[in-house]
Amino acid sequence: MNYFEIAIQKKARTLKDEINFNKAQSFFIKKEWDSTLVYSMKQLNSNADAEVKEYCHYFRGYSLREKELYKQASIEFGLIKKSFQYYYLVDNSIGLLFYYEKKFENAIAHYLMAENEILNHKDENEIATLYENIGICYLHLNQYTRAESYFKKDAILNPKRVTQGVVRSNINIANFYYEQYKDQKAIYYFEKAYSLSKNIKDFKLKENTAYNLAVVEENRKNYKKALTYRKESEDWKDSLNNQNKIWAVADFEKKFAVAQKQKQIKVLEVENKLKDNQRNSLFFAAIGLLLILTGGVYMYGQKVKNAKTILLQKNKLDELNATKDQLFSIVSHDLRSSVNALKTSNAKLSATLETKNYDELHQLIIQNSTIANGAYSLLDNLLHWAMLQTKQLYFHKESIHLYSIVQQIEYNYKPLLLDKAITFENSVSKNIFIFVDLDSLKIVLRNLLDNAIKFSNENGKISFYTQESNPDFCDLIIKDNGIGMSENTIKELLQEGELLAKKSNSEIIGTGLGLQLCKQMIRKNSGTLVIESEQNKGTKMILTFPKTIV
Repeated sequence: MNYFEIAIQKKARTLKDEINFNKAQSFFIKKEWDSTLVYSMKQLNSNADAEVKEYCHYFRGYSLREKELYKQASIEFGLIKKSFQYYYLVDNSIGLLFYYEKKFENAIAHYLMAENEILNHKDENEIATLYENIGICYLHLNQYTRAESYFKKDAILNPKRVTQGVVRSNINIANFYYEQYKDQKAIYYFEKAYSLSKNIKDFKLKENTAYNLAVVEENRKNYKKALTYRKESEDWKDSLNNQNKIWAVADFEKKFAVAQKQKQIKVLEVENKLKDNQRNSLFFAAIGLLLILTGGVYMYGQKVKNAKTILLQKNKLDELNATKDQLFSIVSHDLRSSVNALKTSNAKLSATLETKNYDELHQLIIQNSTIANGAYSLLDNLLHWAMLQTKQLYFHKESIHLYSIVQQIEYNYKPLLLDKAITFENSVSKNIFIFVDLDSLKIVLRNLLDNAIKFSNENGKISFYTQESNPDFCDLIIKDNGIGMSENTIKELLQEGELLAKKSNSEIIGTGLGLQLCKQMIRKNSGTLVIESEQNKGTKMILTFPKTIV
């Protein structure tokens, strides 16, 4: 924890009554940016004093920057006055925003304004990061002498053990030499950074070092090695994206194992009760005939009670087994198709690699990525569906700013939208807050946007907008101009009897599980779903959610 995080914790303790500020700073320290944005906005909407507002604008600017919403981050930082106690952190952040915009001279100016205060706090990691950023800016400006000076300062602060800073320092020095066409020295530091990255757990740095060596080998025209490094770089990128999902699966398996142990304990408790009752029966039998009769009646009642308990446990176990069998059926049917497609594509990939047909090789790599993403989406939906069916999914309803969430979903799907040249329009009212569970709302919007992209043509258009037909509810409409669907298909999708719905378009692989998951989560959020569509004219998904009660 750095000195600023310690400072905002102290500030929060003096403002115990400001619940939204306390939550905002807590989520800021935990790096949960969405929740930070929600609660800092709630605090700004309340009657907060000027200093608290400065903190909230900084929380929001920093969070938006981390979410790569740079324009919105710049607006938030611009609302902070220079009299703010920690304005040097604002300068440092604005410098980083200018760096992202490739306005390196502006970035350096703000970094230098923040330098004295950062040096005063004697945080070596923060100082090293500052020197690294200034050095990179000078490198982009081809001012090599100044760049070298700051890279050396950064290197001096590096610890003897292998850390992320050490690896980045070697990458920066390599780029410094590479820009000056001193390839041999540059390659030495690229290879050193790659070797050192084996000892750290930062997937992003591992991806970067492997990618750098791929570029080096391509320039050497050693395409076989270059392809190997590029594959390793992509593997680290996939590992970074999948890490959170792996943790979720591990947590689910852990909870399931605990539940199984609890069932075993309950069975043992029932057995012990039966044994105790039997011993009590023998004891009362020695007293007399009347006590024996009384004991027999008592035993009969206990057996009936135990039998009911066992029957309830059996029914619950049968239900869980049915759910498990259904999941296995989906996995065996749908994943087999994806894996078989991936296997066939990989065989073509190997053959194409031998012929060095790079255009076809590029298309096959894109095809593999599409198949893998489809299988990943299926597994993601299966995980949430299973957690929902087994009542493991946690729901916490709160006031959500709908426009911001749609903006986040658009950002997540930007690559897919660009790939099909689809225009995305976010016309959601900025004044609407709905009362739902945030995580389940994101799952619903991701699935529906994914379907809209999948069933849209090249150069299509997808729109998100709201309408208010009821003062207590909000209608969110997701509209596309894609291939649409028939009335029979709509009825089939909205049926509750079956888990999976068949799609009439056989060229697009799908299970219908995503829409079934959406329907259940919408229902749990007290919402409704209506589908309007015509073939070859597009589709409207109309979601209705309760508004936040002011």
